[in-house]
Amino acid sequence: MRAFVSIGCDALAEEIRAARRPFRGVDGLRPVDPEDAHVTLKFLGDIPSERLPALDEALSAAVAAADVTPFDLELVGYGAFPSRDYISVVWLGVGEGSEAATRLHEAVEERTVELGFDPEEHDFTPHVTIARMDHAGGKERVQELLERDPTVGRTRIEEVRLTESTLTDDGPVYDTVSRYPLTGE
Repeated sequence: MRAFVSIGCDALAEEIRAARRPFRGVDGLRPVDPEDAHVTLKFLGDIPSERLPALDEALSAAVAAADVTPFDLELVGYGAFPSRDYISVVWLGVGEGSEAATRLHEAVEERTVELGFDPEEHDFTPHVTIARMDHAGGKERVQELLERDPTVGRTRIEEVRLTESTLTDDGPVYDTVSRYPLTGE
């Protein structure tokens, strides 16, 4: 199973769709389905089924250790990875809720590395991917649009998810495998 740990933002699908509109038709840019919107806390990769019980236990413990109660997450502003000069991903940033998302990421990172998953190689930036750049044909237009600073919307976050990602010719298909409620004090 190919999987990742995330915070679901699918409740903001319409708002994300609207935030993507300025990028419509940009050469080389492929939009991501807003119905699948999420903040990735940790990409795990391929996981053998025999590791799932230990992973489930570790994620449950991580969410408890993060001590995060349900919180509001606000999507604001555009960004790009790895940089605005070399764009492979266009994203919406997290304003309110960034600290809670970071605490969850840190707890998940610690517990999954203890299980033998590779540590992250870069700093955590909470974001929702809205498009991928296949080639640089429209790079200058994307760079112009990245200067905008929209406030997209907010949603209530009450859980962390373990999500299976199945790659298909039409793009990835996501299925929630497990849910970990936020119940911090």
